[in-house]
Amino acid sequence: MAYRRIPNIVLPFLVLTFCFYINTVMVAEARHLLETTPNFPKVPEIPKPELPKMPELPKLEIPKIPEVPKLPKLDAPKLPELPKFEAPKVPELPKFEVPKFPELPHELPKLEIPKLPEIPHELPKPTLPTIPSFNIPTQTTKP
Repeated sequence: MAYRRIPNIVLPFLVLTFCFYINTVMVAEARHLLETTPNFPKVPEIPKPELPKMPELPKLEIPKIPEVPKLPKLDAPKLPELPKFEAPKVPELPKFEVPKFPELPHELPKLEIPKLPEIPHELPKPTLPTIPSFNIPTQTTKP
């Protein structure tokens, strides 16, 4: 089957070419308009018609809203007093004594670093192992 989709690389190039094409056409047309400006004859002004005056509308009076009679304030009923909450007493715990850590000496003993064995400066060159050779007997013909 044929490959129907456009590769991803082609799409940005198409967008760029269209942008450049549109941009050059607009510049060319603008230049053409600037270079060739025709002198049109002036059009005489036409008198504007006057609109007839509208009759004035009477002002509407807003009716007053009757006042709401004030109601007497009612006293809120008294709530019964609640008994005070007494928290139960927590028994006192004995004080916990923190054990003392033993004192560390201020100066620690210096540790000795073990000496590494010395490596000789000249190492022997490595040699390849020898491959044993096999003697293959050859066939000889007897007369």
